[in-house]
Amino acid sequence: MTYHTNNIEDFALPLPITQAARHTAEQFATQQPTPQKAEQVRLNTLATYVVNDYLQMMGISTDLSVSDSWNPVVRMCADVADLEVTGLGRLECRPVRSHQQTCYIPSEVQSDRIGYVVVQIDDASFEATVLGFTPTVARDEFAITQLGPIEDLFDHIEHLTQPVQAIVTATPASSVERSTRVNLSQWLTNVFETGWQTIETVLNPAQPDLAFDFRSRFRSADSALLANIERPYAGIRRAKLIDLGMQLAGHPVALIVELQPESERRSHITLQVHPAGNQVYLPPLLQLIVLDESGLVFLEAQARSADNYIQLQFSGLPGEQFSVKIALGEASIMEDFIV
Repeated sequence: MTYHTNNIEDFALPLPITQAARHTAEQFATQQPTPQKAEQVRLNTLATYVVNDYLQMMGISTDLSVSDSWNPVVRMCADVADLEVTGLGRLECRPVRSHQQTCYIPSEVQSDRIGYVVVQIDDASFEATVLGFTPTVARDEFAITQLGPIEDLFDHIEHLTQPVQAIVTATPASSVERSTRVNLSQWLTNVFETGWQTIETVLNPAQPDLAFDFRSRFRSADSALLANIERPYAGIRRAKLIDLGMQLAGHPVALIVELQPESERRSHITLQVHPAGNQVYLPPLLQLIVLDESGLVFLEAQARSADNYIQLQFSGLPGEQFSVKIALGEASIMEDFIV
């Protein structure tokens, strides 16, 4: 549901900015190299913290610790204000000032998001106002009056948690190809199943440097910048060419999986689908879907007309199983995994 109005006050939601939020925002801001960057990070942190508190109050599980906005390297190098909604993906929480009539959406957060919440920050009153929600953005800037009410977010979350049948029953079961289950834990010991190769091997070497996501690009940033950032766990990535037959004739794609241990038990998993061969963009309407052990969808993404990749991220514990479905039209392929 999208709701347009010229009177944003009809559904704006005032919320307090807690002392914990202010303390965290100031702490993150002092780590930045310039006053401009410090203010950007401070506002992003306040907006994310406010939305996090609100969603938890409404009974929706979130995890700030795995959000890019809580990662010191990404926070320093990108304009991000994301909040991980457990099991669904990342919600972008964009801050605005009281005088602003438009909201700026940086290019690095215009994909890989389940939606966008806009939060007005008032430092004088220690108050924030949640102005509204939109599930998608089509440009770098949009009018505040184009937002729908924050209640639309809860409808959107409910839609994202609908059973898999609502999305994939139109695909005949006979057209779904499955593989043997991939053991991701073995990847950390350099044991890989057949077909899983290095990214450089799978993708066209003539392509520009692969932007696996902006977090990965920052991992190769200047060593002086990273010298004081603790990174105790190393991750690993592998890619596999996906064949959907005639549906993808002339448009080969590659599934890329990154496993990044977050602790001794929990791992962060990033999935991407990229065009392969000489293609620049993915076929429009190509779907990337993650299903849990019960076969229910808990994450999904769909390529638009000019997307050069689509991405999903989540965390897993040892022994947890999930499946990744890539679909276009009536053809699809399924890859099964265990963490």
